[in-house]
Amino acid sequence: MAIPVVDPDRYDDQLAAKRERLTAEFAHFSPPPLEVYPSPASHYRQRCEFRLWHEGDDLFYAMFEVDPADPKQKTVVRLDDFPVASRRINALMPRLREALRDTPVLRHRLFQVEFLTTLSGEALVTLIYHRSLDEAWEAEARALERALDIMIIGRARRQRRVLTRDHVWERLAVDGREFAYQQVENSFTQPNAEICRAMLSWARNVTAGSGDRDLVELYCGNGNFTVALAENFRRVLATEISRTSVASARENLAANGITNAEVGRMSAEEFAQALRGERGGRRVAEMGLDDYDFSTVLVDPPRAGLDDASCRQLSEYERIVYISCNPKTLADNLETLTRTHEVQRFALFDQFPWTHHCECGVLLTKRDRSRS
Repeated sequence: MAIPVVDPDRYDDQLAAKRERLTAEFAHFSPPPLEVYPSPASHYRQRCEFRLWHEGDDLFYAMFEVDPADPKQKTVVRLDDFPVASRRINALMPRLREALRDTPVLRHRLFQVEFLTTLSGEALVTLIYHRSLDEAWEAEARALERALDIMIIGRARRQRRVLTRDHVWERLAVDGREFAYQQVENSFTQPNAEICRAMLSWARNVTAGSGDRDLVELYCGNGNFTVALAENFRRVLATEISRTSVASARENLAANGITNAEVGRMSAEEFAQALRGERGGRRVAEMGLDDYDFSTVLVDPPRAGLDDASCRQLSEYERIVYISCNPKTLADNLETLTRTHEVQRFALFDQFPWTHHCECGVLLTKRDRSRS
């Protein structure tokens, strides 16, 4: 990977380049003007992972620079700070490194550290080892928790020792509301909290006025959008394949007092089959699909995008809200979706500044066939 070079004075230029690229790449879909949501220019990632590099008596955080001409060639890059990461992570990095370096029980065969933080300053640190963890390790790790005001999880092969808890609670202010999210260690969460707030506000705006109809959400993760959008709809049915994410999404619905949303554990492909009546069973029966009146579908797929069958399924809905982390697969899917729908809103969320990656949001509405 290329380690991002953060230069806040050039932030507007890098964002403008992304704006120009997306505008050109999607011009043939005739979208409205691109809505652009900037990120903080630095200290925007709430989670990061680093290798721990042992060099004599020293110990330091490291990442690897890959030679584009020869991907097998990697250069170890020492990191004493990391401007991409949250200020809480940067404040912890030197103190944690020194404590690990000077405590043999914690240092021995430690090879990776992962940080998960929140806007309010909660911090969960995972220490990953090439050895088993014993009571001596736990005693030292608990002392480190107290010294740094953090939570620690130890991982090794077939071991996971949770000292305090395995999650943080992120609280996001959106449109005058505060939403609470349980974010579990080693599961997917949006890394850029400020951009996440922008995405939630945008999604709430484009789905306003849907109170008498229902929303179906695919790839719901920990309920990030589910929680924020529930009040815009009569009912919400969200699906996700990860057991951890499903459990977390249900916890988040309860934490926010949401009673009109359900989360089912099912892949997008299985759900499409259930809607077509091609899949039965207990999980399908529990969803009570006949009781819903879906007007809108929200989909936030992985980088691979949607397969043809899923695109055809989406085409049945009046409105499609498509959140994408990969403009290439988004464009591929829009080739299918725009046969039946028009692009009404198009947004760029700068989730990953200083990289080529772009997060996009698209609202599509069904074409009026009487005018075609």
